[in-house]
Amino acid sequence: MSRIGKLPIKIPAGVNITNNGLNIIVKGKFGTLQNQLPDSLSIQQTDSNLIVILQNHTREGRALHGLYRTLINNMVIGVSEQFQINLNLKGVGYRAAVQGKSIILNLGYSHPVEMEIPEGISVEVVKNVDINLKSCDKEQLGLFAAKIRAWRLPEPYKGKGIIYEGEIVKRKAGKSGKK
Repeated sequence: MSRIGKLPIKIPAGVNITNNGLNIIVKGKFGTLQNQLPDSLSIQQTDSNLIVILQNHTREGRALHGLYRTLINNMVIGVSEQFQINLNLKGVGYRAAVQGKSIILNLGYSHPVEMEIPEGISVEVVKNVDINLKSCDKEQLGLFAAKIRAWRLPEPYKGKGIIYEGEIVKRKAGKSGKK
């Protein structure tokens, strides 16, 4: 039995969980998320806790037990509190702006990069260089942040690029000149 899978999930006030067969639907003040459980798992709900139960002890079922417990826990946290990722633009002339349903990035290319903001993600740009992303869906939020960051990964010589808040970029020394 999975050490993570057997832990109960605490359900905060204002979160409603519906289970109809293999589909699980989590509703809260920040949105609604749904996921499909595999055949080897089921859920049991008490008043303020949710437990993921392993139905058959197959290799696949044991492997998915902890994963789906964590996915459901992330759904509960997302609809009650939301997830947030902050990105910082470091570099001369690097800027970001939100325009309607898209984000425009000036990253040193000959043209501005325009990306459409996915449904369910809110984007806020502070001082043209800080991008704050919020969503109830942790997977979609991380994917969108990674797509933004992929346009200019941090480089080790000058430290320029798009950096997650709190990320430490390992710096390298440049070439040592001829002696």
